[in-house]
Amino acid sequence: MPPFPDAARAATRDSQLRHNLRKATHTIRDKRDTVVSELDDWSELRAAGKAIKDRTLRHLDHYLERLEEAVTAAGGTVHWAADAAEANAIVTGLVRATGERDVVKVKSMATQEIELNEALAEAGITAYETDLAELIVQLSEDLPSHILVPAIHRNRAEIREIFRDRMAAWGAPAPDDLSDDPRALAEAARVHLRERFLRTRVAVSGANFAVAETGTLVVLESEGNGRMCLTLPRTLISVVGIEKIVPTWSDLEVFLQLLPRSSTGERMNPYTSTWTGVTPGDGPQEFHLVLLDNGRTDVLADTVGRQALRCIRCSACLNICPVYERAGGHAYGSVYPGPIGAILTPQLRGTASPADAALPYASSLCGACYEVCPVAIDIPEVLVHLREEVTARPGHLGEKAAMGAAGWVLEGERRLGAAQRAASAARGLVPRRLPGPGAAWTDTRDIPEIPEESFRSWWRREGRHGRAETEGPAPGQLRDDPAERAGRGEDGGR
Repeated sequence: MPPFPDAARAATRDSQLRHNLRKATHTIRDKRDTVVSELDDWSELRAAGKAIKDRTLRHLDHYLERLEEAVTAAGGTVHWAADAAEANAIVTGLVRATGERDVVKVKSMATQEIELNEALAEAGITAYETDLAELIVQLSEDLPSHILVPAIHRNRAEIREIFRDRMAAWGAPAPDDLSDDPRALAEAARVHLRERFLRTRVAVSGANFAVAETGTLVVLESEGNGRMCLTLPRTLISVVGIEKIVPTWSDLEVFLQLLPRSSTGERMNPYTSTWTGVTPGDGPQEFHLVLLDNGRTDVLADTVGRQALRCIRCSACLNICPVYERAGGHAYGSVYPGPIGAILTPQLRGTASPADAALPYASSLCGACYEVCPVAIDIPEVLVHLREEVTARPGHLGEKAAMGAAGWVLEGERRLGAAQRAASAARGLVPRRLPGPGAAWTDTRDIPEIPEESFRSWWRREGRHGRAETEGPAPGQLRDDPAERAGRGEDGGR
C-alpha cells in the first residue's frame, strides 16, 4: 500500500479540525436521514437515478451532440475542451475578448478541478468567489475540503477572524464589531459582495445538470449568489463536465428529488436556476458553454470504474465516511475528497504519483458510502478494482508477494490452521508498533492482539460438545428413546 499523505496524519492529530468535521458532517447526515425516511419510494428513486445515468453514459456521444445542437439553436456557443489547459485557455480568451479584468463565480467543482482561478490570475484577471464557503476559502488563501461545504473545516470563530483580517484587501472591509453569529457573518459577506454583483460584467459558473433535449443548464444552490451571477452579468461562461448531461426534463425531475435530500438534507433546495442560451433583453446576452473532458472519456472506458461518472456531487458519502471524518478533505490532495474522491481522482489523474496511488486505500471498505449514494455507486467495488490496478504497476513486488502468500495460506485449511497455531505460539513476541515499511500503518493504531487460540481450535474442543447439549443430535442421528421408537413403528409397533 502506498503511504497516505502527511496531511492525513496531521489531520488526525488536530483535535479542533476533527471536532469541526464531526459536528458538521453529523448535522448534515441527521438531516438527510430525516428527509429520506419520509419517502416510501426512495429506493425506487435511487434505482431510477442510477438507470438514467447509466443509459446516458452508454450513449454519451449522442447526448453531447444533441446538447450542442440545442445550445447553439438557443443562441449560445459551445466549446470543447480535452483537458484543463485547453479549458483554461478558452475561458481566459473569452474573458479577454470582453475587455474585462474581473469575473464573479458560482461555486463550481469543475473550475476548481482545472484550477481556473489560478489560470485567470496569471492572465491578469481576478475571479471573485461568491458562494459563502468558497469566499471564506478564498479570503483565507486556503483550499476547499468538502464538496458541499468547502469551508467545513472552519468554525465560526475562525471565520470571523478571516473576515476581519482579509475582507479589506478584497473590497468592502468587515465591520469592526463583527461577531461570530452566523447571521452577522452572512450579512458581512452580503455587503462585501453586493457591489461586486452589480458592477461585474462577466460571470463563470458550472452546472449541476445539462438537459440535452433543450440545451438548458441547471444550478442548485442555497444562498442566491448563484442567481445573481447567472442573471446580472452581460457574459456568462459555464464550464461543465461532459458527464453532467441528463437526456430530458422528465429525467431531471428524478435528480431534483435525489440531490437536495442527499446533499443539504432539504426536501427542495432554496434556489434552482435554469437558463437556455440567450434571451434578448433579459439576462446575459452572451453565453458560452465549455464542455470539459479532462480524463472523463478514459474513466468511461473502464467498465467497473465508469460508475464514478454517475456522481451528482451530493457529498453524502463524505458525511458518512469514518475516514473522511478523521482525515478531512485536504488529506485527499484533490478537489474531490472523501470516498468519491478516492475513486474519481485516481481515474482522472492516474495513479503514477504516490499520493494518487494511495487514495484507493483510504477506506475501510465498510460500505456505508454505497448505502447512502443516491445513484448507487458501488464505491467499495471500485476501490478494490483500483487497488488491483495500483498493485499491477511496477514497484509493488513486495505487496504482490505478500498477498500471494496470504492467498496460499487462506486457501488451505491445514495451512491456515498451522499459521494460526504458529501466530498464537509467538503472540508474546509481536510488537505493538511495526518496524520498517509497516511503521506508517501503526503511527495511529496498534496491532490487534493475537488470541491464545483460534476459533476453529476452540470449536473443535468446545463447540460440538455444547451443541450436543443445547440443540440435540446432529441431523441423521436420533436418541435411543422408547417413545421415539414406538412413533417410528419399531419394537413391533407397540
